[in-house]
Amino acid sequence: MWDKAFDQAVRRIIKTGTLEVTMPDGQVNRYGDGTGTPVRVALRDRSLPKRIVQSPDLGVGEGYTDGDLVIENDDLHGFMDLAVRNTARRDFVWWQTAANHSRTALRRLAQWNPVGKAQSNVAHHYDLSGELYDLFLDIDKQYSCAYFTRPDMTLEEAQEAKKAHIAGKLLIEPGMRVLDIGCGWGGMALTLARDYGAHVLGVTLSQEQHKVAVQRAKEAGLQDRVEFRLVDYRNVTETFDRIVSVGMFEHVGAPHFREYFRHVHDKLKPEGIALIHTIGRGGPPGATSPWIANYIFPGGYIPALSEMMAAVEKENLASTDVEIWRLHYAETIRHWYDRFMSNIDRAREIYDERFCRMWRYYLIACEMTFRHAQQVVYQVQLAHDKAAVPLTRDYLYRDDTRDGAEDKVPDRARDRMAHAAE
Repeated sequence: MWDKAFDQAVRRIIKTGTLEVTMPDGQVNRYGDGTGTPVRVALRDRSLPKRIVQSPDLGVGEGYTDGDLVIENDDLHGFMDLAVRNTARRDFVWWQTAANHSRTALRRLAQWNPVGKAQSNVAHHYDLSGELYDLFLDIDKQYSCAYFTRPDMTLEEAQEAKKAHIAGKLLIEPGMRVLDIGCGWGGMALTLARDYGAHVLGVTLSQEQHKVAVQRAKEAGLQDRVEFRLVDYRNVTETFDRIVSVGMFEHVGAPHFREYFRHVHDKLKPEGIALIHTIGRGGPPGATSPWIANYIFPGGYIPALSEMMAAVEKENLASTDVEIWRLHYAETIRHWYDRFMSNIDRAREIYDERFCRMWRYYLIACEMTFRHAQQVVYQVQLAHDKAAVPLTRDYLYRDDTRDGAEDKVPDRARDRMAHAAE
């Protein structure tokens, strides 16, 4: 029964390219239009066809992680490229459509993130070994989308360009008070203090990130201009000239969107500017991949722009700019993957082979989703007063050169990049 259902589901989904699947009983099924290099997969566990039919994301992800779904030559890139290009059409059989609708309907329960639960969700991912992130991130430990103004940029250059672009949108002036919501390992806060003269409060729920950020501020001699707190942003009581949040809104959860923007509204001074940088879905509201929710980001959710802006409007904030980054994150993740694979032996020493398979699957699945599906990055600039920023975007690019992003990066940032390359 389940083998037949599996065959029906895959035949409905895989329309372009070529996929060959060896079933647990040895039968070989062929799918697609016969074009391209065939991707060959073997299912080694008898329960796997049923699990994939019931929940494709969960079944395939667990199958690969556990070694029950074996790809010829371990060509995970080829497999995920084929899968995501075809599933992006959203042509599912009826029971899969019903399951997607059910997950969407129940998402408010899955994404309920009050203060205590939010911290445990953050710990699941961000309190992993700090050395793990050193294996694939840039020298500033930026765990968010970089900004590739030239295709040949290094990861370090593209991350510096990202921070400079965000600082430009914030119109930072020396002495301003800035709140960094979800400050990670402190890179953005330290940059705004060191290169722009701001006084920054960075908040995080990750004990590991907080420890590293505090140490980095001490080593940089910036304790007088940067403070890092291990606290939920909802418990911050001060007001600020600027608010920045990079890669944190994905962890808020749909039930808390209005609450989030209410705090942005209340903590932002009347003449202030906020910049929210988040992964977003280009289509309508949906639900989080069950595999991602179970193994990578519990409580997380990628927002549609429509539901994000509905919350902004209800909290009486003016939208002064919305920018959409399309393929920048795909390029960022490819850099991360290449670095992770260069250091995979050390990753196995820190964790084990199963963890490395899970992490490879996570990185490649995300890259292909940004390349072939509707996943993008939104940068939303907000203010109380719609006249708080210039009338055009020219202020962001007046120092640009046709060749790339060098003039967008402050001199001290360029010096750091040059020093790191030596």
